[in-house]
Amino acid sequence: MSDSRIYISAAHKSSGKTTLSIGLCRALYRRGLQVQPFKKGPDYIDPLWLGKASGLSGGQGCHNLDFNTMTHDEILRQLAIQGQQADISIIEGNKGLYDGVALDGSDSNAALAKLSKTPVILVIDTRGVTRGVAPLLMGYQQFDSQINIAGVIFNLSSGGRHEAKLRAVTKEYTDIPVLGVVTKSPLLALDERHLGLMPNNECVHEGMDAEKKINDIATQVADQVDLEQVLSIARKANPLTVKPQRFAVSEQTKPTVRIGICEDSAFGFYYVSDKQALREAGAELVSINTLEDEKLPDLDGLFIGGGFPETHMQQLADNKSMRESIYQAIEAGLPVYAECGGLMYLSQKLHWNGQMSEMVGIIPSDVVMHQRPQGRGHVELTQTEHMPWPDSSSLIASTTASTENIIKAHEFHYSCLENDDEMQRKGKFAYQVQRGVGITGEQDGWVYKNLLASYTHMRDTEQFRWAGRFIEFVRHVKLKKEHMND
Repeated sequence: MSDSRIYISAAHKSSGKTTLSIGLCRALYRRGLQVQPFKKGPDYIDPLWLGKASGLSGGQGCHNLDFNTMTHDEILRQLAIQGQQADISIIEGNKGLYDGVALDGSDSNAALAKLSKTPVILVIDTRGVTRGVAPLLMGYQQFDSQINIAGVIFNLSSGGRHEAKLRAVTKEYTDIPVLGVVTKSPLLALDERHLGLMPNNECVHEGMDAEKKINDIATQVADQVDLEQVLSIARKANPLTVKPQRFAVSEQTKPTVRIGICEDSAFGFYYVSDKQALREAGAELVSINTLEDEKLPDLDGLFIGGGFPETHMQQLADNKSMRESIYQAIEAGLPVYAECGGLMYLSQKLHWNGQMSEMVGIIPSDVVMHQRPQGRGHVELTQTEHMPWPDSSSLIASTTASTENIIKAHEFHYSCLENDDEMQRKGKFAYQVQRGVGITGEQDGWVYKNLLASYTHMRDTEQFRWAGRFIEFVRHVKLKKEHMND
C-alpha cells in the first residue's frame, strides 16, 4: 500500500487548481505512475476530468470525499482502499483552503487535509500581484499551524519578470518551496458553463478533443512544475490510520437484475462509488444512449442520472422512439430512479433560452431553466410513508443518521418545475425537505407507479445506502412480475 499523496488547494476558487490537478495527474501518468485522484465535496464534473487524466476507466475513476455525506472513518477508508494500488494519490480541494460551510472550518479543505494527514500544495492566482503573495502565504501558514503547506505553485503568471519577483519574495519572507510558476496560456483554458467546467463526456459533441486538451495541459504543467519535488512531498505524507468497516458490504459477483444507466453527452453525473455499490448489490449495469439508441433493451430497472439535458434538448426531443420507450416502460411499472437532469428529461417540456422541446412526458409538468440557481448546496431530507424502496436496516447500515433519520445529500439546478398541481394529484412525494429546495420547496422525490424522480443527488454512504435499497426494490418488482406470469 502506498501512502504517497498530496492535497491541491488554493487561496480561493477559480485559481486554476482543477486545471493544474488535471495536468499533474496526466503528467505523472505519462511517467508510468499509477495515479489515483480524489475530489473533495459533491462534484461530478471535475472527477470526470481527473479520472480521464489519470488513465482510469471501467469501475475505476476519481472518488469524492465529502464531510456532508461521509463519516471521518469512511473518508479515511476510501482514501486507503482506493489509493492502495496507486503510486500517488492526488486530492483536489474545492473553494479555498480554509473555506467551507461550517464557521469553525470543520468541513473545510484544511480539515480534510488535517484529517488525512496530507501535505498541501497551494495554488495561487498571481494575476496583478507580486510582493503581496508573501503576507498571503504567511497568513495561510499561521492561521492553522497543523496544516502542512509543503509547497506553492504560482498560476497565471504574466512572464519571466513576474516569475522572478514571485520567487524572490517567497524566498525572502517564507520557507515555502516554490514548486513551479505556470504562465497564463490559452492551452490551459477549460470551457465553463453554468454548472462549472464542461464535462469531458460532452467535448466531442462540442467539437473539443478532451484527450488532446488534457495532454496540452499536462505538457504545460510538466514544463513549468518540478514533478520530482511534488513526488518527494507526496512520499512524506504520514501513513493513514484506518478503522475496520463497521458494516461490511457483501460482494455479489453474480448479477441478479439488469439496470439500464443513461450514459451519454446529456447524462453523465454518476459517482464511481455509487455505480460500484449498485454492482455489489446485484446489478448488471447496461449503458443506455438516450440520444442515439432507438429504445430501451430488456431491463429490470433504469437509472437516469444528472447532466445537461438542456444543451441537448433538441436531440433528445428528436429521438422520439426512445422517449416513447421510456414513457411506456414507466407506465408498465418498470422501476426507474431519476436525479435532477433525469427528472428534467421525464417532464412534459423543457424551456431554455426561448426554445422549447418535448421531453418524455411522464411527469405532468414543464421544466423551465433560469439564469440563477433555483436550488444549490446541501440538502437534508426525511422520508415519508410514500417512499417505495425497502427500509431494511441490513440495507441502510446507518451510523450517522440522527433519530429523525435525516438523509444528507446535495442539489444544484438552474431549473424548476412549473404548473405542478397535476403532480400533486397524479403522484406522491417520498421526501420532506428539511433543508434545500427539492421540487416544491417542501417536497422532493416524486413517486408515480415504480418511478422515483428528484432534484436531490444522493450518495451511497453509510448514512443512506440508496443503491442497495433501489436494487432490492427492483428485485422485488421483478419477482412479483414473475409470479404473476407463472
